[in-house]
Amino acid sequence: MRRVSPLCLLAVLLASPVTAGETAWQEVAPGVKLRLISTGQVKANGTTLLGLEIDMPETTKTYWRVPGDTGLPTELDFSASTGVLAHQILWPYPVRHEGADYLDYAYFGPTVLPIEVTVAPDATEIALTAVLGVCSDICVPAQAKFSLPKGDAVPDRPNGLRIRQALATWPMPWEGDPQPLGNVEYDAAAGQLLVHVGDPDLDPASLIASTDSGEPLFGTPQKSPEPNLVLIPILAQGDEIDLEGRDVQLTFMTGMGAFEVSRPVKVLRPD
Repeated sequence: MRRVSPLCLLAVLLASPVTAGETAWQEVAPGVKLRLISTGQVKANGTTLLGLEIDMPETTKTYWRVPGDTGLPTELDFSASTGVLAHQILWPYPVRHEGADYLDYAYFGPTVLPIEVTVAPDATEIALTAVLGVCSDICVPAQAKFSLPKGDAVPDRPNGLRIRQALATWPMPWEGDPQPLGNVEYDAAAGQLLVHVGDPDLDPASLIASTDSGEPLFGTPQKSPEPNLVLIPILAQGDEIDLEGRDVQLTFMTGMGAFEVSRPVKVLRPD
């Protein structure tokens, strides 16, 4: 998979609103279109749900919050808006895509990335510049600009449904006991995390380890000969990897859906 210069292939487009709940589609790469959709509702706490909708072939991908070896991170800029106070992407559970010399966390085909936005009472317009990686035979950094009114008196039910369908695979924080995962240890000699699993309904193969910075990159989980233990290798190791005291996010699937927990890493020391 080849990567190309962002300066050569950056697509910059500007769209005007079509309805209160969606913008016009913008083609940002061959066969790939983007638009911004909205539920059209602002809750009493000032939050509203948007969705960055991506129409692309099943063989084309974009990337999770930790893109992996070949991926490009998604960046959202709301600075041109009036009254947008905060935002966060509510990332759906991704696909682990592995090749001979790379590992990516990605989404293939038609995708909606839900975005929770907090707006001030006097906000009138939500303006977004989105930059994301789109990858098929080559990896293209695509950019688009959108504008939508803050909300509408009548909810946009079709677009609200699209956003909520994507939210159904957003990993929710695990609340309550018993906890599905126990301690997380780092074996520096072996270059891997040791994750203790306490819930038999948790799918060990679904485990994704990550840090806030996305570094280091963690690989595919492996079963240990020891019961209730999963090994997650660290990829692309540098000279020094310091995980002492750092938190690692563990994303996983159960029969109830996708969840996420955070655990401090304990570094194993030689006796």
